[in-house]
Amino acid sequence: METVNQLLDSIKGVGRDAVRGGYSRAVYSTPELDLRQWFIEQAQQRGLDVETDRNGIIWAWWGKPQDGALVTGSHLDSVPGGGAFDGPLGVASALAAVDILKARGVQPPRPLAITVFPEEEGSRFGVACLGSRLLTGAIGVEKALNLRDADGNTFADVARSNGLDPRHVGPDPEALARIGDFVELHVEQGKGLGNGGPAIAVGSSILGHGRWKLSVNGQGNHAGTTLMADRADPMVAAAQIVLAVRDTAAKQPDARATVGRLTPVPGGTNVIASRVDLWLDARHPDDAVTAQLIEAIYRSAKEAAAAEGCTVTLTEESYSDTVYFDAGLSRRIGALLPDAPVLATGAGHDAGVLAGSVPSAMLFVRNPSGISHSPEEYVADEDAATGAVALADVLEGLL
Repeated sequence: METVNQLLDSIKGVGRDAVRGGYSRAVYSTPELDLRQWFIEQAQQRGLDVETDRNGIIWAWWGKPQDGALVTGSHLDSVPGGGAFDGPLGVASALAAVDILKARGVQPPRPLAITVFPEEEGSRFGVACLGSRLLTGAIGVEKALNLRDADGNTFADVARSNGLDPRHVGPDPEALARIGDFVELHVEQGKGLGNGGPAIAVGSSILGHGRWKLSVNGQGNHAGTTLMADRADPMVAAAQIVLAVRDTAAKQPDARATVGRLTPVPGGTNVIASRVDLWLDARHPDDAVTAQLIEAIYRSAKEAAAAEGCTVTLTEESYSDTVYFDAGLSRRIGALLPDAPVLATGAGHDAGVLAGSVPSAMLFVRNPSGISHSPEEYVADEDAATGAVALADVLEGLL
């Protein structure tokens, strides 16, 4: 029987990023594949039957797979330079919860499964929760197969090279029917739980959020021979757009908008770029406000581009409406964890995608700094242990 901390300690060397700090574990990269194998071995050591479905989702079964099972799990991929807990905490806690239940002598009256979803972060192909979106049909198959990573590889090619058949990728009603209830444990990614009081919260909702690509087109040219007055520099326009994103979101209560990635083309130091691509993340509890926010940002972007003699286009890459977790399931979990507060989150999760198809819920474990998607992400050992016990209590109570 291993604790959550022991399980996490066993993978602390996988995918360390010497440049960014933290971990870089993009889906189907060597580190993420190593973690998938680690999970399979851990599940098999616990006597669980493991299978990988046509969308690359790993299922570890305690009991015969059948409709209406109780399912828990999370993901193992990360953002570039991410923390140690975002994703792996939920997977390790699920394994530890199985140990706890077995130590209690629990014999599940219905099947229990642990899942590992691929590409939750979207750090390789740009669409978050890609595995759960494929499972539920929340993304079109053609769109998914044609997604490309930074090296130009399509998802279809990468999936094929990792044992999946692109012809069979997509909605899987049979696999989805196996989920009777889904509970995901995750590190909290804000300051909702603070430094005192309960270490565990029950999730209530996920803010509506999406990703958009802004492409600013100008005139590529020589940095030394082109006079300042003769330039149509998309980098200057892009800089103004980044500021406009911040200022527009700051005017709207509860809005969050971020440009976290910017790529100039061709990207030479002594070259005026011909194009600059920016990726925008925007969130708000009210989906109508999110739409208005994007419209306002795009207006500002067009003005900034025009002022520099450039043009700009906006493309939506993914969007999820505000999600409210199943009220009945959340009430049952609240009764099992009476001291746990109820907490909304601004971060997306596979549980949020599944919520449109099956009863879903979330548990959050305290992150005292509130910092996530960063090497400073942190969960105290005692809180991680408390989370595993809480998850075990919930699973036992729901079985």
